[in-house]
Amino acid sequence: MTRKIIIDTDPGQDDAIAILLALASPEDLDVLGIVAVGGNIGLAQNARNALKVVELSGRTEVPVYAGCERPMRRMLVTAEHVHGPTGLDGPDLPEPKKKLEAQHGVDYIIDTLRSEEPGTVTLCTLGPLTNIGMALVKAPDIAPRIREIVMMAGAYFEVGNFTPAAEFNVYVDPEAADVVLRSGVPITMIPLDVTHGVLSYAHRIEGFSGIGNKAGRAVAEMILFSQKFDLEKYGNEGAPLHDPCVIAWLLEPDLFKGRKINVTIETASELTRGMTVADYWQITDRPRNVLYLRSADDAGFYRLLTERLARLP
Repeated sequence: MTRKIIIDTDPGQDDAIAILLALASPEDLDVLGIVAVGGNIGLAQNARNALKVVELSGRTEVPVYAGCERPMRRMLVTAEHVHGPTGLDGPDLPEPKKKLEAQHGVDYIIDTLRSEEPGTVTLCTLGPLTNIGMALVKAPDIAPRIREIVMMAGAYFEVGNFTPAAEFNVYVDPEAADVVLRSGVPITMIPLDVTHGVLSYAHRIEGFSGIGNKAGRAVAEMILFSQKFDLEKYGNEGAPLHDPCVIAWLLEPDLFKGRKINVTIETASELTRGMTVADYWQITDRPRNVLYLRSADDAGFYRLLTERLARLP
């Protein structure tokens, strides 16, 4: 049965690949809309990048909205040093002809959840959780209507990639992440512990470019640009591919393993701001609020990604 999803995103090369994977899978995923948020780069450019990716996919009927340009209580921190000044450096994608929808992205999320049948819409978050946190604060009645929130966020065994203690998406807006994790909504968290195990080795990048379509070439160029930072940082032969794991989980959950645990967010400490405090060993009696994924079948993940991208123009 087709699952209805809203993608909340800050594209970002890996975000772009996740969006393409979702849009290449219409028999599995009904992408109701895409909402941009300030994160990897500023909101306006992230929204423009989302429009470019939708056009690249050929699925131009999917609406794109702009949400919050800064975190709930902090100034925006961005990551141009990883993603380049456009946030989507690598491929030379044309300026989009498609326009943003006029409605604010947070209001779109609220209205959609109120109008669709309860328990039918999944929120897929690929960036900071600002839009979702704001929607839950503005309209608490939507929480029980959400089927699930699947997020690329956090870390336990890998600890942090933006600070020694924190993963980027959570670090940028820890207050929003805290709101979401306390919401009572079913949550699946895909942390660095998973994404650092799905590395884009050279033969996998060649597999994308070898598809022979525009999307495959663009994905290869995206990875070749963004991986330079991670290759130098981690010393591996391939870089993590974070956000597509969110969509892959929805398409083939058997590729992943994890357990239900408690996760809370550190919001007060300057030293460990944005840390995901994951009670993986169940040391406390705090309620288990998150299905926390721990590992992935990396070969299966890249097989799925390559097969689906081959469907696109």
